[in-house]
Amino acid sequence: MWRVALGVAAGLVLVWLALIAALWRVKGRVDLGEALRVLPDVLRLLKRLAGDPALPRRVRITLWLLLAYMFSPIDLIPDFIPVIGYADDAIIVVLALRSVVRSSGADAIRRHWPGSPDGLAVILRLAGAKDRG
Repeated sequence: MWRVALGVAAGLVLVWLALIAALWRVKGRVDLGEALRVLPDVLRLLKRLAGDPALPRRVRITLWLLLAYMFSPIDLIPDFIPVIGYADDAIIVVLALRSVVRSSGADAIRRHWPGSPDGLAVILRLAGAKDRG
């Protein structure tokens, strides 16, 4: 019993460290406050992308699962934990957007982006794409 508890605790610490490292890496390129301001647009973007029949089925299924996770009360790291509680959600969204860019190109994000050009630039940087304007 203690080994299981110790293993779970060690796993959570490793996940926490990985999230902090990922945030530190992203923070140099994107202001996290700026990324939080585009959250409502990102949720609309994810829904639009998930419903786009032009995207590969695998990508659309991943996006629907991501949306279900985002609205689920069950979380990898509970949101009440300062900083990393919401960081895990942000990192998972960024990974999903990078998957969309790798599979379908940044044009898929540009086509479905509901927000401002500045917000699009933030999202494209997070997704690992270059903004062509």
